[in-house]
Amino acid sequence: MSVIGIDFGNENCYIAVARAGGIETIANEYSQRLTPTYVAFGEKTRDLGVTAKNKQITNLKNTLFSFKRLIGRKYQDPVIQEELKYVPFQTCELPNGDLGFLVNYLQEQTVLTAPQVMAMMFTKLKEISESNLRIKVQDCVVSVPIYYTDVERRAILDAAEIAGLNVLRLMNEPTAVALAYGFYKQDLPEDKPKNVVFVDLGNSSLQATACAFNKGKLKILGSTWNRSLGGRDFDNVLVRHFVEDFNQRYKLDIFSNKRAVIRLMQECEKLKKQMSANSLDLPINIECFMEDKDVTGKMKREVFEELSSDLLKLIEYALEKLLHDAGLKPGDIDSVQVVGGSSRIPAFKSLIQKVFGKEPSTTLNQDEAVARGCALQCAMLSPTFKVRDFSITDIQPYPIKIVYKAIKTEEESEFEIFSAFNPVPFTRLLTFYKKEPFTVEVHYADESLSVGVSKIGTFTIKNVTPTANGESSKVKVKARINIHGIFSFISATLAEKQNAIANEQEDSQTSENSTDVTEDRQKSDEAMESENGSAPNGDINSVESNEEKLSGNQENEKKEPDQKKPKNIVKYIDLPIQSDVPSLSKEALNELIEGEGRMIMQDKMEKERADAKNAVEEFVYDFRGKLGAELEEFVKNEDKVKLMQFLEDTENWLYDEGEDQQKSVYIQKLNCLKKYGDPILFRYTEWEQRPAALNGLGCSLQVVHKAIQSYEAKEELYSHIDKEEFMKVKNAWEEKDQWQGQFLQPLAKLQRHENPPVTVAEILKQKADLDNLVWPILSKPKPKVEPPSEDKKVNGQSQTDSEMQDTSNSSENIDKTAQHSTEKASNQSQPENMETN
Repeated sequence: MSVIGIDFGNENCYIAVARAGGIETIANEYSQRLTPTYVAFGEKTRDLGVTAKNKQITNLKNTLFSFKRLIGRKYQDPVIQEELKYVPFQTCELPNGDLGFLVNYLQEQTVLTAPQVMAMMFTKLKEISESNLRIKVQDCVVSVPIYYTDVERRAILDAAEIAGLNVLRLMNEPTAVALAYGFYKQDLPEDKPKNVVFVDLGNSSLQATACAFNKGKLKILGSTWNRSLGGRDFDNVLVRHFVEDFNQRYKLDIFSNKRAVIRLMQECEKLKKQMSANSLDLPINIECFMEDKDVTGKMKREVFEELSSDLLKLIEYALEKLLHDAGLKPGDIDSVQVVGGSSRIPAFKSLIQKVFGKEPSTTLNQDEAVARGCALQCAMLSPTFKVRDFSITDIQPYPIKIVYKAIKTEEESEFEIFSAFNPVPFTRLLTFYKKEPFTVEVHYADESLSVGVSKIGTFTIKNVTPTANGESSKVKVKARINIHGIFSFISATLAEKQNAIANEQEDSQTSENSTDVTEDRQKSDEAMESENGSAPNGDINSVESNEEKLSGNQENEKKEPDQKKPKNIVKYIDLPIQSDVPSLSKEALNELIEGEGRMIMQDKMEKERADAKNAVEEFVYDFRGKLGAELEEFVKNEDKVKLMQFLEDTENWLYDEGEDQQKSVYIQKLNCLKKYGDPILFRYTEWEQRPAALNGLGCSLQVVHKAIQSYEAKEELYSHIDKEEFMKVKNAWEEKDQWQGQFLQPLAKLQRHENPPVTVAEILKQKADLDNLVWPILSKPKPKVEPPSEDKKVNGQSQTDSEMQDTSNSSENIDKTAQHSTEKASNQSQPENMETN
């Protein structure tokens, strides 16, 4: 079984697979290791990946791309509105405020959501994996940018589930790169960590992360990013430059024509890649660009870098911010690794040298490192693989706070429970004092961050009741950021104290039970508190004390006399939690899964229909060509004329009323063509294969005939075979020889356009029947000679040895004699058979 890692990029996707031999990147049906992140819709089917991108210019409004940046955000989000300036397809606002795509699918207007479109791309990646690995693929690890919010991460999981994938982990892209780098390193230190910076400049974003490596350990120290700065922004610099240039020289309003803009963007991307390897003036030429005009231009690397100066400053600021946030100096960095498709820009590498004082290293595969790290992580998480231990301590990017109502003031209070760059997965224990069910809202703490909707979700703790004396109950809630980087309240318990005064024996037993329950619960809470060491800002007791202060309630227990000291029995009651988070409901998810299944079935039916049509077209062209060449002598002239006319009529039908027919119609048409064409092909095949078949049967007959002559001459070679058995051999030979004789003359006079009186299959069957009956008898070994008795051993020693040696030699030479006879007969019979044919 294999597990896969998916690098779901904004422009391209990569799939890596973990096998027994290691990690490798697999190719799609076009033998390309990258698959474009494009989804296109037609009148009858969808196009995914390479075919969708190839049809983008001709199917502009129905080809979707860059939807990775559109998922998990509201339509009115400024980031979405800025992104929509660069896309030619139509969008709309859904009733819940989400983004919708308007496409023409199956000849009707269809509205799709971002998770739906991403699920279609997941379906394509799953199909590529299963086709390459020849097994069903389900478990995977998917990469996401480190800056993805809770909502965006949930949307990715929903999309993967719609496609039938089981995501073992959503892995931050820099963490995946760091794992791919550090896992195979054999020189990692055991004491002082090795600090490495990974800078990923992709198509649409910049991510820089500092990591500390020890032997068998990886810890993320800090990260920074610019989610609106990537390689396409450098492309847009060239686009704006040439738009102004072409407007002046050719008087063209390029931005009014979306198809022209897309073509210009594609050419500018190619030009940018060429400038990375060449500092000379490079041309850009586009034929029939707009209004039937050809346009040309030039660009040099120095001019390009000057035009991109603002973008380079933003990159420099992000790299300096990383050092500040991680608490590192340039001298603390041991290595700087660069990845991403746009990291090949020379000016970008110069910035790395300027900020960190080190040459950037490109030891990693700049395009496939993320996918390889994801596949490696998937192998670690899968029970089917045995991978050596390698600890990963990841981080979550934003500070998280909770908002709730205090008991006394009824005003909203807030408290930060997770700081920025808090390790994940991580669990914290929160204590509330409440008399009734209460609601907690969870938000990102820093409102200035561009994270879309800052609210993570609303969580209601139910079934909370006051204590027996009417005071607030103690409620413990476990808040967790899981392995995907998603926040949730995983459990809530109500601690109920019960007092009892009994005799000494009962008190002792009660005390024992109470201590056990409390200690067990406390150990469980401490174990869940942190999976990566102690809490970042003090232990969980500080959170509990803050909660007590914010709630305005303290426990004041009165001391009872010693002789009546009560025994506290703590009873923990699990409380239900109602979560309201921005993700798809189970019903909506099932509906989308069914919809994706219908689309997959529609694609399959359309592919089968197209294949059936192509089969008819292929038969027409192929058979018509053969009729004028190798098949010409195997059909009569009058039949050939009729068949050629039938092929021409079929071709005309294909491009007229047969252009769009059902699969069954094409199958019926192909069967009709084969009805006339298969007999001709049959005669041709028989003519080609018949000489070899007759030659094989003739050889077998001659070898058996030689054996019969040797037996009748009473030669020693077959003297051990019974007469009755040998008569079976003779009768079989006579029967097959007679059968061959009756067909030799008709076959010799046979014309090529005539059907043969006997087929090659029948000839081969006759030979097989003869061989199966004759050779078990002829190859039967001679019986072994018993050793001489003791009284003859001395006198006849030499004679017996000589006889045994002769017997052995005779037995060993049976097969050699038969083989020699076969070769001799073959040499004798071949000219005769060839002449007959």
